Amino acid sequence: MEVILLGIYSFFVWLIFIKFKWLPWNTASQVIVAIIPIVGLTVLILLLNVFAPSSADVRVIKYVVQILPQVRGRVIDVPIEGNRLYQKGEVLFRIDPTPYELDVKSLEAQLSEAEGQAEQLREQLKSTVGSTASIKARRNLARLRVAQNKELVSSGAGSQFDLDSAQAELAELDAQFTTALANEAQVRAQLAAIVDGDQASVAKLKADLAKARWDLEQTTTYAPADGYVINLQLRPGSVVVPFPVAPAMSFVEQDYQVIALYHQNELHQVAPGNEAEISLITRPGEVIKASVDSIVWAQGQGQLTMSGVVPQTGVQPDAPGRFAVKLDIDPRHQDLFLAAGARGHAAIYTDQLAAIHIIRKVILRVDSYTNYIIPKLH
Repeated sequence: MEVILLGIYSFFVWLIFIKFKWLPWNTASQVIVAIIPIVGLTVLILLLNVFAPSSADVRVIKYVVQILPQVRGRVIDVPIEGNRLYQKGEVLFRIDPTPYELDVKSLEAQLSEAEGQAEQLREQLKSTVGSTASIKARRNLARLRVAQNKELVSSGAGSQFDLDSAQAELAELDAQFTTALANEAQVRAQLAAIVDGDQASVAKLKADLAKARWDLEQTTTYAPADGYVINLQLRPGSVVVPFPVAPAMSFVEQDYQVIALYHQNELHQVAPGNEAEISLITRPGEVIKASVDSIVWAQGQGQLTMSGVVPQTGVQPDAPGRFAVKLDIDPRHQDLFLAAGARGHAAIYTDQLAAIHIIRKVILRVDSYTNYIIPKLH
């Protein structure tokens, strides 16, 4: 753009001083003609860098998910291909489910047996409670008979034999009642440990069975989002383990974010919501509309690593780090494919001096068309 402006300026100088000779072409005019573009371009560039700052370091960043199985096992199926778009929930790979299916069946059998035993204990408790009540009623009747026989014997109307028989029957019923209470207490003790309404052993088996079923479900791994599997090396027969340093594959999400890195003194006029434009090397000739989402007011030089050593300041100070500006792509360009790692240029248009924004826009568009040029000979 600066060359175009210099060309236009030179054309008018030629018309005024050479073609039509409206002004004399002497030393004074030559000095003035030379100084004007230098001063003008300097002021223009300084104003552009403040009110329409640009960045030559724009990056398209995508989230990369390390796919780890939740259970270990031998891979039996990998129904996907590398570098293909898959939707969230599609199967990525399957692990041999046989050992986990056997665990589920074993625990289901144990749970069925335990639930049967618990039901038997409940029925046994009902039986013992009924037996205890029956014996208690018979014992109360036997006590009444003993009392009546005592009265009859004391009045001379009854026999001692009948009293002895009633007392023997009462003693026998007392022993039976004591035994019935002990049996009832024993059954109640077995049912005393209750967890969520189930006997303790049954509750534990239900928890183990739920965990086994969850493990069985984890033998199939699904895509966590829309995206791609890059550098797919997993094949049937491989053994995968739930270990963070050994992921089964890397999954690149389709969603992305765009950031532009700016020098620290370029952002004092930039605010969220400002208009922005992007040109990417991967999309020559295109200008992508965007807006400023936020400025990330933090970077690595603002943090010291925890250490017992005094930080080294160095012989020379480090160059000040740049700050990232997060850009939101305009909805009209949301369907564009932006590759992870794509680089390019960006310009932000602040709310001041809108008249000079056109110059930055022209510069950005010229830059986007220069992306068609591939300057290499091999």
